[in-house]
Amino acid sequence: MSQPGGPRRVAVTGATGFVGPHLVAALARHGWRVRLLIRKWSPVPSLAGVEAEVVLGDLEDDAALARLVAGADAVIHAAGLIKARHEADFLAVNRDGTARLSALAPDVPFLLLSSLAAREPLLSPYAASKRAAEEVVARRTGPWLAVRAPAVYGPGDRETLAYFRTAVRGLALRPNRPEARLGWIHVVDLAEALALALDRQLPSDIYEIDDGHEGGYSYSDMAEAVQGAVGRRVRSVSIARFQIMAVAWANLLRQSLGGPVQILTPGKVREMFHPDWTIHDRRLANTIGFAARYTLARGFAETIGWYRERHWL
Repeated sequence: MSQPGGPRRVAVTGATGFVGPHLVAALARHGWRVRLLIRKWSPVPSLAGVEAEVVLGDLEDDAALARLVAGADAVIHAAGLIKARHEADFLAVNRDGTARLSALAPDVPFLLLSSLAAREPLLSPYAASKRAAEEVVARRTGPWLAVRAPAVYGPGDRETLAYFRTAVRGLALRPNRPEARLGWIHVVDLAEALALALDRQLPSDIYEIDDGHEGGYSYSDMAEAVQGAVGRRVRSVSIARFQIMAVAWANLLRQSLGGPVQILTPGKVREMFHPDWTIHDRRLANTIGFAARYTLARGFAETIGWYRERHWL
């Protein structure tokens, strides 16, 4: 632990991911000293002037994990797989990696960045692994939080880039599920919410967070937000489940033969056609006093502008 009255130290995993640099910046703003787990050969992320200790290793390296949490006042576990070549890889990283880290810091506050997908573990191997990670931290003796995030977007995200690429050309593709509703949150807002949650002594439990838009968004709402951002008409186009599933199975075949790992697999299609990805619980935002800075319209506009500046679109 840090010396009484001294700066608080937080151990962070996932700093090289999409959320990670934003999370580190938010923690620094809240007065935390940050220690990061960085895989060997991975570039250290740009941290905008934030000073951070670095421990080289990964979630399979017990010695590195022990160095990461030594003397830490809190742990935020944001690392995890969102796509994998083999289904078993999801559990190996998302569940077993969480278990190793948690076991080495049994008594300090532990915050797991989870996903709304954990609410529906039968939909996909990813969803099942996120639920399994939550079950790991729920067995801790020390204080813990699991924060389920909805769809996260913002500058630098490559997973939502495909949607924006078609949208700026005038087509907003959507699953043929007109009643579906989705929660969204800008990555900067998610990072701030996690930092606020770490500052508060909340009861150990599973919480949910989004941008505060009651009832989430329809796919038409998303198309409207993109249309405002690009300044041209964007037509919302429905795609049948069998069409998307055909692409997903083709992706699965290619990656089984050694091709690039794809996020669009049959499990992801089942997630896409689930009708309710809105949050059901606003205890976290209410307790920590969180209010999102970004509406969907503002966030989409900023994200598209960022992509254009870097010629991603």
